[in-house]
Amino acid sequence: MSVQEYLEKHLLSRKIEEAVNAAVRAKAPDPVLSISNHMRRAAPAVITSVRARQILDGRGETAVEVSLHTNKAVHRASAASADAPEGTASEAARDAEKRKLLARAVADAVRVINDKVSEALVGMDPQQQSQIDQAIMDLDKAHHKAEIGVNAMLAVSIAACKAGAAEKEVPLYKHIAELVGKSATTLPVPVITVINGGTHAGNSLPIQEIMILPVGAKNFEEAMQMGSETYHHLKDIILEKYGSNSCNIGDDGGFAPNISSISEGLDLVIEAINRAGYNGRIKLAIDVAATDFCIGKKYDLEFKFAEKSGQGFKTADDLIEIYSQLCSEYPLVSIEQPFDKDDWEHSKKFTTLELCQVVGDDLLMSDPERIKRAVNEYTCNALVLKANQVGTVTEAMEVVRQAKDAHWGVMVSHRSGDTDDSFIADLAVGAAAGQIKAGAPCRGECLSKYNQLLRIEEELGSDGVYAGENWRTAASTS
Repeated sequence: MSVQEYLEKHLLSRKIEEAVNAAVRAKAPDPVLSISNHMRRAAPAVITSVRARQILDGRGETAVEVSLHTNKAVHRASAASADAPEGTASEAARDAEKRKLLARAVADAVRVINDKVSEALVGMDPQQQSQIDQAIMDLDKAHHKAEIGVNAMLAVSIAACKAGAAEKEVPLYKHIAELVGKSATTLPVPVITVINGGTHAGNSLPIQEIMILPVGAKNFEEAMQMGSETYHHLKDIILEKYGSNSCNIGDDGGFAPNISSISEGLDLVIEAINRAGYNGRIKLAIDVAATDFCIGKKYDLEFKFAEKSGQGFKTADDLIEIYSQLCSEYPLVSIEQPFDKDDWEHSKKFTTLELCQVVGDDLLMSDPERIKRAVNEYTCNALVLKANQVGTVTEAMEVVRQAKDAHWGVMVSHRSGDTDDSFIADLAVGAAAGQIKAGAPCRGECLSKYNQLLRIEEELGSDGVYAGENWRTAASTS
């Protein structure tokens, strides 16, 4: 083929002329760069390969990272492992075996992505998120996502989402907003972990997290400032009352003082809020993670210690009394997973009291069918969205729509021991969730999400709306 034939076949002369004219019309200060960018945009992006590797997450557990290559760039994403061990010291042998199984699962997922998934996606337009996600799901012949793994599926899906945003030349959160069908974006209220317990810390506290919501901040930047100041005042208080050994942190970055009661922990946090000068502007939340200490139909509040286990059994009705009392004594506005994952009866009984936001975690598992049941039965009134329970970005957006249609609260959440991928920050903004749970203002995998939200707010400028007091209704009104 001659040079002239090659030019004519690919219409290069016309395309170069168009690029030059565009640079002239724009009076580009750097015409060569302008022409280069114009030519680059003229060629549609297509996926050329998908490569996966094993990395380590915030706990040092194995996780999947994906590099999705297009003919223009490389886009990287990772997803936390949903099955990371969370046992106590007495379960070390079992946890060691779980870690081996997890490592093998990650290695298998890497092989599947590098072979089957990559082959299936080559040539696809990264802007077509739903088609890409469907192609990934079609590889799972049994339709239970075990063949590829939800974490691996999610990593590929997120990488494709990032590539789609890049091809549109828009920020990731705006691309997500367009996929969701939203014209407005909202900066979420951070649900900041300050005290850890349960299976996420080695203290006596049975519940998993005590958290703060800076709903009285004027913007997200101030919310993080309020949260950080309260967190550090809490450290000082714990040092004064319990000594330096009590300032160790748990899996989510919260402090883990050797306290045993919820009220003792809430008192510490209230004192820290008051010291920081934010009384009335910060609300409280707890993640009970009650499934971890449910035995039969009762709850063992001493489950972490063999010498006491069995002495503090509570019925579900006892827990309702405890939660009701806490809501009356503290500015407690949200309780996550207050009962066992299969205790629909008492979750409904507590939700109908309308004392606070009742967030379904294990109860829902971000599963559309379980969400549908919970909506119909009014078993809770908020969704905690853990994207790696779902599998793809498209499916995550669908369950957000479900929750919004029910006028629920939506809390986009990290996973304990997450990776440093900040995707959920953009997801929370693009989906106008109103709430994001990303751990403490401590640990890199937590800060990556909060710092990304600070960047997004700066970029949005006056268009950036902080959910604030509308933290529960932002999901349905934006």
